[in-house]
Amino acid sequence: MDSQDAAENLQTIRTLMERSALYRRALAPIMLFAGAVGVAAAVAGIAFRIEELHGFCQLWMAIAALVLIGAFLITRRQAIRDHEPFWSPPARRITVAIFPPLALGACLGFGMLRLANDEVPQLLMVPALWIALYGCALHTGGHFATGGLRQFAWLFILPGCAALPWFIYPRGVVPWQTAHVVMGAWFGALHLAYGAYLYATKRNGQTT
Repeated sequence: MDSQDAAENLQTIRTLMERSALYRRALAPIMLFAGAVGVAAAVAGIAFRIEELHGFCQLWMAIAALVLIGAFLITRRQAIRDHEPFWSPPARRITVAIFPPLALGACLGFGMLRLANDEVPQLLMVPALWIALYGCALHTGGHFATGGLRQFAWLFILPGCAALPWFIYPRGVVPWQTAHVVMGAWFGALHLAYGAYLYATKRNGQTT
């Protein structure tokens, strides 16, 4: 590595450290938005009796797209308000870091849509994989933000990995509503709790 590359890497690290507080500030409304949408989706899935794999994947992939669009708009609005460039080098690094596990989760969903419902052993297999993959994305993105994002990611990674063997071959019949409850708990309630935590620690002047 020559001196120019070293200087560029040092500048990137310095910029990431300076903007970690900005990313933390953006996370709070994003988490609350994602949590509210996740809880609403779980309630809708149960209320409308979306119990087959195709409908389940269609619902939650549409919700994922909605949350991504909402996160983009929230971040862009905050960047404009703070007179910060939106698509900055650190933002590109974060996007590149979280893209692989999120892309794998999307591919899983599209793959499930190609299967007949009777070809899938258990519906709960999909939420377990999505939860674990999403946790991996949070963990990699957490290297660029404060607020305990990497610790928060383990609340997805560990339960997702631990539950996967049981969700694939559960003992007895599992009610179809369980899949929506699991998605609502992890992608809804946990996000709401983390968003509230970020707002509370910001109010108390903490930056951990």
